[in-house]
Amino acid sequence: MKMLRFLLEKEFKQFFRNSFVPRMVIMFPLTALLIYPLVANFEVKNINLSVVDHDKSSFSRELLQRVQSSGYFRITDVSANYRGALQSVEMDESDVILEIPSKFEKNLVRERKADLMISANAVNGNKGGLGTAYLVAIVNEFNSGITTELLGDPGRFRVPSAEILPLYRYNPELLYSVFMVPAIMVMVLAMISGFLPALNIVGEKEKGTIEQINVTPVRKLTFIISKLIPYWLAGYVVLTIGILVALLAWRLFPVGFVGTIYLFATIFLLAFSGFGLVVSNYAATVQQAMFMMFFFVLTFIFMSGLYTPVENMPGWAQMISNFSPLKYIIEVLRRVYLKGSSFQDLLPQFWALSGFALFFNGWAVLSYRKNS
Repeated sequence: MKMLRFLLEKEFKQFFRNSFVPRMVIMFPLTALLIYPLVANFEVKNINLSVVDHDKSSFSRELLQRVQSSGYFRITDVSANYRGALQSVEMDESDVILEIPSKFEKNLVRERKADLMISANAVNGNKGGLGTAYLVAIVNEFNSGITTELLGDPGRFRVPSAEILPLYRYNPELLYSVFMVPAIMVMVLAMISGFLPALNIVGEKEKGTIEQINVTPVRKLTFIISKLIPYWLAGYVVLTIGILVALLAWRLFPVGFVGTIYLFATIFLLAFSGFGLVVSNYAATVQQAMFMMFFFVLTFIFMSGLYTPVENMPGWAQMISNFSPLKYIIEVLRRVYLKGSSFQDLLPQFWALSGFALFFNGWAVLSYRKNS
């Protein structure tokens, strides 16, 4: 214990001697949680619409007013023909084209039907698909209003129908930021607890100070623990800042017990900081350690379900995602934050993270070559 105390004193002095690292521990979670949820957003809004109105009737004007007032579209181009609208798409000025044919109002009044054409730029498939779906929904709503207006008393023609009342559990307002904030908190935690330990030992290798440790009677386990403890504490600081920013900036507080988050974060910090030390043991230079960490961290992030659900991935990718520690801690934070899950509900994640912690830290101790 006395040896560990001296080693910890050395590590903390080294930690605070570099003024950049403590600042990054404070500023990185602040900026990430204030900015990233705004940009890491798959909600589709402000879709640029090109309009080709061959009818120029009261009905076509009403339809366009409904489209513009929906909040999803902004009319950026009004063309006389379809070819002109296509040119606006080619110039990236429009995403969707709405063409209203001539005699649109006349056909609606006389024949109770009329055709519209919607063309979407599907280079961005998500934007094209959702833009078309939004526009179809607006047209359907317009149809209902026109039908009521033309029939006069709709009660005489009413037929039995089922009314659907959707109930959105856990995220009633369907805010994408609510879904992303816990995941971004995990990403920041992984960056701090993974990169900093990975650069620690390899940095001492480059400076040559590691040789002074190698000739001492310090055991490998004691040495590894002394390297990890400062970054575990830094991880707690990052997590606390993240919880405060989520509360103050996004009005998001865990529905479940906050202690559950800290418990699972402790196990995750053990696992990921151990993984960082494994990389540091095998890397010969700081550049090698950084490239190795970037490769693994990016792979873990994209396989974790941070941006897209794991269930949407191919079968082979879902199998690989089981080897990402980030997958389990993201599931924990999202369930505790949004659903109020208890420890009993999160036992599979607990055992998975515990397994990662034992594996990576055991590997870090065994792979450290003290007599090198």
